[in-house]
Amino acid sequence: MKRIIGIALIIISAASFGTLAIFGRYAFADGIDTFTLLFLRFTISAILMGSLLFSRHESLPKGKTLLQLIGMGALGYVGQSFSYLTAIRYASAGLVALLLYLYPVFVALLSILLFHEKLSHLKFLALAIALTGIALTVNPEGGQLPGILLALSAAAIYSVYIIVGTHVLQTVSPLQSSTVIFASAGTVYGMLTLASGAHWPASQNGWGIILGTVIIATVIPVVTFLAGLQRIGPTNASMLSTLEPVVTVVLSGLLFHETLKPITLVGGGMILTSVILLTRSELRRAN
Repeated sequence: MKRIIGIALIIISAASFGTLAIFGRYAFADGIDTFTLLFLRFTISAILMGSLLFSRHESLPKGKTLLQLIGMGALGYVGQSFSYLTAIRYASAGLVALLLYLYPVFVALLSILLFHEKLSHLKFLALAIALTGIALTVNPEGGQLPGILLALSAAAIYSVYIIVGTHVLQTVSPLQSSTVIFASAGTVYGMLTLASGAHWPASQNGWGIILGTVIIATVIPVVTFLAGLQRIGPTNASMLSTLEPVVTVVLSGLLFHETLKPITLVGGGMILTSVILLTRSELRRAN
């Protein structure tokens, strides 16, 4: 049952994370810039999680654990998002997205090297199918070398974030870890916003978009991901997360009337297939 719950939590996380690009598009249309959006996203999330932490009489982590969580937020989240956004200046968004979603490969390799985890034939097949599906879904195009290197850096940073999170979450709850991670990332983006100048939402709808970004695209996916990570481990969690681009593509088609090409639908089907294969593998282990 523990692993089944973990699978469900990661799927919820991936579906929720898939809305981030949608909220971002609406936010930019309302005049909000990247640094301000990320500052509000993480700061409000930290306040919400901190309030919940206080109401449940849980204390903040201390010592080495606290420093590790601060690093996950201030270095992991900030480094990954900075690398990703900068990479788009030098390469197509499709190519950057494809390279970012190589992180399940990096997580699997790190798990093998650090935790001596064995990658079954079924998991290897699911991973290969997922990566092929992502390539078709995002429709990658060419890009300059700096963009490719930055996108790979984003994938590598996120991989380390997941590996570190697996270790840290053995001693703290998802609520404790999320509070510190959000606050750390919010602090860094607050300084960046202060340095570059804030661009606040221009309308009431803009603040609604911020609230949606906080609740649906941040608090829910991060908490459920960390909780799922505790139950099924880093490799399984990262592979199931490949469902995220499918959600993004489908929502883009529904909300922005973007035409879904047949190759995109095939790619999405391959990603779903990989998720089903992995889920069946985990259900067998649960039984």
